[in-house]
Amino acid sequence: MVQVAVCGPGECSPEEAEAARAVGGLLARAGAVVVCGGYGGVMAAAAAGAREAGGTVVGVLSGRDRAGASPDLTVALPTGMGEARNALIVRAADAVIVVGGSWGTLSELALAMRGGTPVVTLGGWRVVDASGAPVPGPVAAAGPADAVRLALRGR
Repeated sequence: MVQVAVCGPGECSPEEAEAARAVGGLLARAGAVVVCGGYGGVMAAAAAGAREAGGTVVGVLSGRDRAGASPDLTVALPTGMGEARNALIVRAADAVIVVGGSWGTLSELALAMRGGTPVVTLGGWRVVDASGAPVPGPVAAAGPADAVRLALRGR
């Protein structure tokens, strides 16, 4: 079973929501379990796309209960860990797809890279070194289908 985390801001643009919904659906149709933070924005859109495609969605929640969780989750895991739950999300994943960007999303990208988990970016953060050159690691995708293909590559 392949598990792919879809990470992104809790408040996102309509374009980011559309991309995340497509990513969730494509992952579910490929048989992957979608792991996310379980709340709104990119997380809710990915969950909705996966649910509509008959997939499984696990939400790793920051709170101590399921309040505010997306109704499209198959499993909601309250942690009471706040932002520290980001480490659980990316450690549970075989690959991470980042849609858009926020500070929490950047932490997930960094934790995944530190842990050796492949990261695919779809818009949002572009990490560069002091000279402006892209930092090796995160792979930019051209669109949702490309992001899913890259995340599932070699699986």
